[in-house]
Amino acid sequence: MNSADPLFLDVDFFQKRKTGQFVCGDSFFSRKIPGRNRVVSVLSDGLGSGIKASILSSMTATMALRFMEGDMEILRSAEVMMDALPVCKVRGISYATFTIVDAVLHGWTRVIEMDNPPFLLVRGGRVMTPGRREMASSRWKDRKITVNEFFARPEDRIILFSDGVTQAGMGSWANPTGWGEEKCTDYILRLLRDRPGLSSRELSRRIVSEALVREPHEHAGDDVTCAVMYFRSPRKLLVLSGPPFDGQRDREYAEMLGKFPGRKAICGGTTAEIVARELGRPLVTDLATARGGMPPLSSMDGVDLITEGILTLTLVSRILDGKEIVREKNSAARLASLLLESDRISFVVGTRVNEAHQDPTLPVELEMRRNIIRTIVRTLEEKYLKEVTVSFI
Repeated sequence: MNSADPLFLDVDFFQKRKTGQFVCGDSFFSRKIPGRNRVVSVLSDGLGSGIKASILSSMTATMALRFMEGDMEILRSAEVMMDALPVCKVRGISYATFTIVDAVLHGWTRVIEMDNPPFLLVRGGRVMTPGRREMASSRWKDRKITVNEFFARPEDRIILFSDGVTQAGMGSWANPTGWGEEKCTDYILRLLRDRPGLSSRELSRRIVSEALVREPHEHAGDDVTCAVMYFRSPRKLLVLSGPPFDGQRDREYAEMLGKFPGRKAICGGTTAEIVARELGRPLVTDLATARGGMPPLSSMDGVDLITEGILTLTLVSRILDGKEIVREKNSAARLASLLLESDRISFVVGTRVNEAHQDPTLPVELEMRRNIIRTIVRTLEEKYLKEVTVSFI
């Protein structure tokens, strides 16, 4: 990658709500600022737990995103947020904690903190201490805001937690003072030493799971949230789905896959047969991989994943949108994982009508392939901050 090119920021988080509560009192929001190569992420921990805490943290994170996007001055932004939050009658304070990461992908990164556990900047297997300064409000004398600034490098990771991570197990026989920042940091460094390419999605899940191990019976005693931002060269993925409208372009279509410099997936049996024929590669279907009502996977040299088309894409759309939880590693779950592990995703969609899907008695979910893919693209861009392109052939 050219050194002048912006990095890709892989952002994800994982959380568990406090046992016995219906909602998580922590909130994590991210937004990509259009046209500015800039991503703003906010982790907020509302006072207490449950619905009230969720409202407090959601309000705080939403305001922080809006103020950062509008380049409002940091201290003024914090004062407005604290003024807007209700006052706790017990402690006499008005706040939800927050950590804001403002990342310009070819420039400086700022991390702004108030009362959350300190963030970690992991670089080259070590925790770095960036330049920092403290700011105090004349109106809220008991609140201190810390601003950290540094120039992000490839493979840097920023890791945020709510105190449900660092205090996991507090009061228990095995962990009377909780997991603690030092032990948590040691675990993260060991994990990244063993698996240096670990994605934000996987790392955040590993950290939360490890925190829960320290809780009695693995029941969360508080809301537990971890968010990870991973600066990296983009991981590219090409997805072919559907045969070209003009059969004369089959060779061109197959060569798009053959020449693509990244991971590759094919969605659709006819599409796979076209690529196999045009590139002269054997196509093998493994019937043993049919799971959870989904068709089996196929394999071909040089292709990372080959699935059925419309049914698989429909379920992938529901998985990505959070409407479906798949317990088995079927074809849709594998494709969803491949999409989430990638950064720059290119869909090439064939527009020849597949007559098998024109039966009006089929379920309404079997909408046209291109409409399903548009839904997937929108979710990948808005929810997961992926860079996605779609072309039709």
